[in-house]
Order: sequence, then structure tokens, then C-alpha cells
Amino acid sequence: MNIAVLVSGGGTNLQAIIDQIENQTLRGVKIVIIISSSHTAYAIERAKAHGIPSCVVSKKDYFDLDSYDEAMVQALSGQQIELVVLAGFLSLLGPKVVRRFSNRIINIHPALIPSFCGHGMYGIKPHEAALARGVKVSGATVHFVNENYDEGPILLQKCIEVLDDDTPQSLQLRIMKECEQVILPAAIQLIADQQVCIEDNRAYISSRCTEAREG
Repeated sequence: MNIAVLVSGGGTNLQAIIDQIENQTLRGVKIVIIISSSHTAYAIERAKAHGIPSCVVSKKDYFDLDSYDEAMVQALSGQQIELVVLAGFLSLLGPKVVRRFSNRIINIHPALIPSFCGHGMYGIKPHEAALARGVKVSGATVHFVNENYDEGPILLQKCIEVLDDDTPQSLQLRIMKECEQVILPAAIQLIADQQVCIEDNRAYISSRCTEAREG
């Protein structure tokens, strides 16, 4: 399965995907392009180090959202891409991209949706909000992408205990390592294995999907 990975920063989740492809933990998957929303993202260096084509499509480089949306469509075209993976991608995709890749875009969010999600909840902010609320568990969510922030069908979630001495930074790091970098490759594998289907804005795994394909 050919995938595109969209990034905005350091690319730690991208690296987890690359590592699992290279050690064959993630099977039947190839990254055909990495697209960054920033010209200075370290994720671009990760792409170079592994010989993966990359490009930059930044909203700042376009005079309106429609032009940006079209540029992203063009960047994703001609690559035979079967899945678009948002791995720390901080921009909202436009309607053309979402329609073009309907039910074929997934995102990793650093909280347990529907908590601490939506517009403005990115980076360190969900962890600050989780600690401010005093939750006892937090984690990460892989969900399909629609035209609204964090509202698409939930595919996988994983949680960890919030410790009394956690800071937003320590919680962010543990969720990244113990949740995000576990369930994002797992979600890609499930989709590559055709074990996922979507009905009525809910994602289902395995037997229900097999029955749907056969029926």
C-alpha cells in the first residue's frame, strides 16, 4: 500500500513509521512522498536520510485557502497514493483533498477524543488541558479525517495513566512514545490488510469488514 505522510515539525511519528517499515514490523507499506507544511521542519531531513521524496506545501505560500487546497491535491496526485497519514500535521486540509481521499486520510491526535480536541488543540495544548482538568488517564487517538478538526471516525485509541508529578512536557513525551508511536503504525497496518471499514461515521475492524466486503 502506497502512503503519503504529512508532517509539520520534527517528524518523530514519521520516524516510527519509517523504522517499522524498514524492520518489516509494518508490512506491505511504502512511503511514496512526505509533505511538510514548513520549509524548516526537521522531518524533511528524515526523508532525505531514508531516500524518500519530499516537498513543502505551506499555507503561507498561497494567497487563499482554495489555492492551498489545490496545491495539496496536486502534490498528492500521480503518486498512486492509497492512504494519507497525518503524523503531526498541524494544518486543516481543504475540502478538495478531503473529498479526493474520502475515508483514506488518518490523523494521530495526542488525546482521547472527544476530550481535549478540536480547533487550537495541538502540540502541547491537549496535555496542558488534560493536566488542568485533572484527568487520571490520557492518551492518543487515530481517527479518519473529514473537513472538521478531529471529528472523523475513531479507529484506535490507547491510554496511559497520568502521574501526579507529570508536567505537560513529560506527559507529551510518554504519550508520544507509548501511545502515538504504537497505534499509528498499527492503524496503517490494519488499513493495509483491509481490516477496516466505515459505517455511519464509525470505524469497524476485522470480521464486520470482511462480511461487508463479501456481502
